[in-house]
Amino acid sequence: MPRLSLLAFFCAAMLMPGHGTANATETLTVYTYEGFPADYGPGPAIKVAFEKTCQCTLEWVAAGDGVALLNRLKLEGTNSHADVVLGLDTNLTAEARASGLFEAHGITPTALAIPMPWADDQFLPFDFAHFAVVYDSEKIKNPPKSLAELVDGPAAEKIALEDPRTSTPGLGFLLWMKEVYGDKAGAAWGKLKGRILTVAPGWTEAYGLFTKGEAPMVLSYTTSPAYHIISEKVTKYQALSFSEGHYLQIEVAGLVKASVHKDLAKKFLAFMMTPAFQDAIPTGNWMFPAAATSAPLPDAFNAAVKPVKTLLYTPEEVAKNRKAWIDEWLAAMGQ
Repeated sequence: MPRLSLLAFFCAAMLMPGHGTANATETLTVYTYEGFPADYGPGPAIKVAFEKTCQCTLEWVAAGDGVALLNRLKLEGTNSHADVVLGLDTNLTAEARASGLFEAHGITPTALAIPMPWADDQFLPFDFAHFAVVYDSEKIKNPPKSLAELVDGPAAEKIALEDPRTSTPGLGFLLWMKEVYGDKAGAAWGKLKGRILTVAPGWTEAYGLFTKGEAPMVLSYTTSPAYHIISEKVTKYQALSFSEGHYLQIEVAGLVKASVHKDLAKKFLAFMMTPAFQDAIPTGNWMFPAAATSAPLPDAFNAAVKPVKTLLYTPEEVAKNRKAWIDEWLAAMGQ
């Protein structure tokens, strides 16, 4: 192409929408865990829906599982490019608040569907579910009916777990064990150790081992079987109901104080509370939506295990004790 023609082409391109300062659009950067923006996750549909509401681009950044998200933000500090962090949970909110890296969102959520009152000015819930051990009913004929039976069960029937140092499900299971066993949690971990196939960095890795047949059990959610029923027409993967109750996870998002797009970030957080976002959660993230959806949930969600008791530490209790409880786990696991 001749130089003048190339120059004219370049100048014309700079005047097209999306180029140059006159028509520049903002980019909202949202840190989240790797499953959320994946093709099989809710991220792609949410990106399309949100970008229709704004002159902006939504960029997902997969930054590890939930605990790893907070660790990364702490490392980046005020130099972080994140505007919103989506994928922490209530077990991390006190620690996240104490970091000083988040600020008030200024949103008053109404008609939340979560199973507890909500009054947090820095973090907003976007989904929830109870943790559960999911098993392959074709491989295990007499599954455990309690956490105690899981701990004391046969070593030949393995379970894939997640690391509590990097993963919110891993942390959730550690807290579940602590709620049930208290001061005897270390001894319980020592007994369970023989049944653990591996401790994976996050849920995606652990669940992948389970579905590949490497282990007949995995730590996941009461809602996980809904995926297999709806998407695969498979019923062999089932969640177990434990007599001691189940630990609850409420996942949240927060506004990063260092964000240079705070108005847009607040718009996204408000959008998160609407059906346009929440509709993608049940059959995208395979969790219960935290707010109203435009249609009733599929029947497979109504069939999910309903815990006899909900277990949950306060965010402050977790922040105070998390390091000591992880050290206890490390000692029991011999790491």
